[in-house]
Amino acid sequence: MRIGIDFDNTIVCYDEVFYQAALRRNLIPKELSRQKHSVRDYLRREGQEEAWIELQGYVYGACMQEAPPFPGVLDFFIRCKENDIDIFIISHKTRSPFRGPDYDFHQAAHAWLESYGFYDPARIGMTRKQVYFELTKEGKLERITEIGCTHFIDDLPEFLLEPNFPTGICRILFDPNGNHHFNDSLQPVTSWREIEQQLLRAKSRSPRY
Repeated sequence: MRIGIDFDNTIVCYDEVFYQAALRRNLIPKELSRQKHSVRDYLRREGQEEAWIELQGYVYGACMQEAPPFPGVLDFFIRCKENDIDIFIISHKTRSPFRGPDYDFHQAAHAWLESYGFYDPARIGMTRKQVYFELTKEGKLERITEIGCTHFIDDLPEFLLEPNFPTGICRILFDPNGNHHFNDSLQPVTSWREIEQQLLRAKSRSPRY
């Protein structure tokens, strides 16, 4: 078993950070739902696409350390380590924003991973060689193939349903807020606890040689 996992909005939860950052900039009303997609949809309805693009750069750069991991995700990585399951982070992430100050998104993401023990041998114990931030969606797809993932977890159904998505991989849609209509070819989950139960159960059923 080789598990690939997306980073933004799959490992890292940005809902509260986007809400607070938009509120500080007086971009949204206080009563708006505290979800990233609510902030995005509101700004787009208001014709503020450029403000949304700049806000993303601010959050993924300056505010990265304010974003928490999703509940249960750290335990999942630890359990994978305990069960000798190969695990990789494979994400489509540009290096800098399209608008606004010139943050280094890759550096900010690595610093976040380090702060939560992903690179600590006494905790999760991954290395940077297990983390790939690809500059394009095509690069992300190629990396999944190169790594030989048996499972891939992502929050975007449109990515998992890409025509060029590698065949033979179990595609797990992480949808904690129930925002998406499911496709039969995707395996929907709403929590990392559910992912852990399903994948570790599959691991326990695998033949041992």
